[in-house]
Amino acid sequence: MVDSTLDPLEYYTRPGLMTDAQEQASLLAGLPTDVAALCQVVQGLLLHMLWAERYGVKLPPERRQETEIRRVAQKLRRIQELDARPLTVARPLERRVVSECRDFSTLLCAMLRYQGVPARARCGFATYFLPDHYEDHWVCEYWQAEEGRWVMVDAQLDQFQRQVLGIQFDPLDVPSDGFLPAGKAWLLCRAGQADPQKFGIFDMHGLWFIRGDLVRDVAALNKTELLPWDGWGLADKEDKDISPADLALLDQAATLTMADNRAFPALRALYENDARLRVPPVIKSYHDTGVEMVEIGGLGC
Repeated sequence: MVDSTLDPLEYYTRPGLMTDAQEQASLLAGLPTDVAALCQVVQGLLLHMLWAERYGVKLPPERRQETEIRRVAQKLRRIQELDARPLTVARPLERRVVSECRDFSTLLCAMLRYQGVPARARCGFATYFLPDHYEDHWVCEYWQAEEGRWVMVDAQLDQFQRQVLGIQFDPLDVPSDGFLPAGKAWLLCRAGQADPQKFGIFDMHGLWFIRGDLVRDVAALNKTELLPWDGWGLADKEDKDISPADLALLDQAATLTMADNRAFPALRALYENDARLRVPPVIKSYHDTGVEMVEIGGLGC
């Protein structure tokens, strides 16, 4: 049973299954406490798979497997395997861990939680990658106590990416129209206020894609931040198999993900009590070469 008085700020201060640095925690000691500086640290450790060529890096096929690393502890271990210097030392591009947007967000999230700052990774859609399009993306939010709000940060957007994309806003405080959490996208499309065909990535788009991101965002808000291509429950159903009851649950979940901190116990309870949302011990992970069954150890810890 979920405690109805559960404090979300206290909850998001503690690491979760994916953001616990475990035996690598000592690497996080002594990092800067300024969010901007932390983002620079993250950017110096990771290389986005889809941006590698624009940085002038040709990735060997085997390096792409690094994007399959789900847990921050394992990510930190790989960072040290490639370059054992302190995390504050930016690695040469070829010695950065190959990653995707979710990794930038979860690593920043782990660093902030280690420092006692409430932080959470969010899955949704960004408007600043392509015109008139909502691109599948992840960001990190942290609680700004003085302002009493969650501040959205895109740790992926380094100076090079900002220049290429013509970013005019501050990535340390992404505006609400720059990134739509999946729940907001779901509710807009369900209400006919947005076109679901404009949401997705590559040739994948539509309400089914938004549904998958919504389930992933609900899991992330419950500190189980899985990969963008992981599927389970309602994220892994065909449209034809979605029932009216499923839609009602998704509407409820979407509304709770967009509510203020007072709704947090209800979101926790919904996730914990409904297997259609909750991450199971074994999930499906979708790859170019097929579907892999992956065991997620440590759930419920």
